[in-house]
Amino acid sequence: MSTPARDAYACGADVAVELVTSDQVSAAWDEPSVLPGMSVGELAAHLARSVLQVEWYLDGPLDQGASPVTAEGYYADLSGTSDMSSSLNTGVRARSAQTASPGVTALVEQLVGTRERLRGRLGREPADRRLTVRHQGRTLLLDEYLRTRCVEFAVHTEDLALSLRSDVRAPSQTVAAAVEVLVGAARLRHGDGEVLHALTRRERDTTDALRVL
Repeated sequence: MSTPARDAYACGADVAVELVTSDQVSAAWDEPSVLPGMSVGELAAHLARSVLQVEWYLDGPLDQGASPVTAEGYYADLSGTSDMSSSLNTGVRARSAQTASPGVTALVEQLVGTRERLRGRLGREPADRRLTVRHQGRTLLLDEYLRTRCVEFAVHTEDLALSLRSDVRAPSQTVAAAVEVLVGAARLRHGDGEVLHALTRRERDTTDALRVL
């Protein structure tokens, strides 16, 4: 089945895979990225995980009793996003380093294979398919999880491209999905009044309401 979330995800995944598997990434693998504390290889692995994790979690255990959260709720509930030493950010760096540790050749092989399998699989999964994100313990409908991955594609495709001095960016469809999720998360976290100030009266924006990540 085709849905807006699956279409936006597919577009973003294709661009991310093309960038991660490029010769530029291989050549700069051990160099620092634009993100503090992460090499180009680790950032590439972090971006790749938004493809790899979809398959991992579809095949992984499901918390049958959990109430699914939305993509907006998934991000609204995150804490420590701006603190480099938070458990959230140290966990991201650790998982990225682990995924990068076998090296660029292994990552590319794993990423390409997973992307090809997902092309058919995502079209077959039903609308009510759920999955559980193991390291966070949150359960989402598949389409809602794919919307969270659109955020990751939009943000980290640009991060990796800037690290390589490349002008590659996530597709507009993927970026639009990401903006929708992040604005929704900001509304849940701070309320519509604060988001309105952030959009129209920055001098009254006392909570930095649009900063979600």
